[in-house]
Amino acid sequence: MSVVVFGAGGRVGRAVVAEAVSRGLPVTAVVRTPERHADLAGPGVELVAGDAGDPDSVARTAAGHAVAVAALYRADVTAAEFYRTTTSALVAGLQSAGVPRLVTVGVATTLAVAPGVLVHDGPEFPSEYRAFSLGHQAALEVLSDAPQPLDWVVVTPPMDLGHDGARTGRYRIGGPVLPEGGGHISHPDLAIAVVDEVERPTHHRAQVAVWA
Repeated sequence: MSVVVFGAGGRVGRAVVAEAVSRGLPVTAVVRTPERHADLAGPGVELVAGDAGDPDSVARTAAGHAVAVAALYRADVTAAEFYRTTTSALVAGLQSAGVPRLVTVGVATTLAVAPGVLVHDGPEFPSEYRAFSLGHQAALEVLSDAPQPLDWVVVTPPMDLGHDGARTGRYRIGGPVLPEGGGHISHPDLAIAVVDEVERPTHHRAQVAVWA
């Protein structure tokens, strides 16, 4: 089973690449500027240039793979524009390439804290972060409208995402609801949850929360 990872140069993307390689999965690591991420290339990993916001680029880099993973972030583009554009391009490009499964990484602020109430809707939610969260919400809307047969899942870590946390090999998974107490998880354990959904698709056309 071959995997194409968009956003492979970021912290989560790198963790996903490492986890997939550790399981013997061939990986195509897609980044905008390969020369900045030359260390990603190695046994089991092909490093290529690509643009997740361009459907033709997505189709070219994803062709021949069984599953695509997206762990995307850019600070120089507004979140609403970036996540809607890239998600639309991923949907179109993967369908063109015949890739049936997309596993993306979401953000905890789009999880529910009560029926119909998301974290970013709360009265105490910092206004300066709302636009970023709404960008991720726009991506969810694009996925919800994506035509069949594309299957997708949004694996959503808690807000306490440990940059330096260790790999424990354990995580919990639930529906699109913020875990009690907010939860926490390390990058390596988040990557386990992502690659589990690559190897053994369990959730379909849904958002799920994962936490330690």
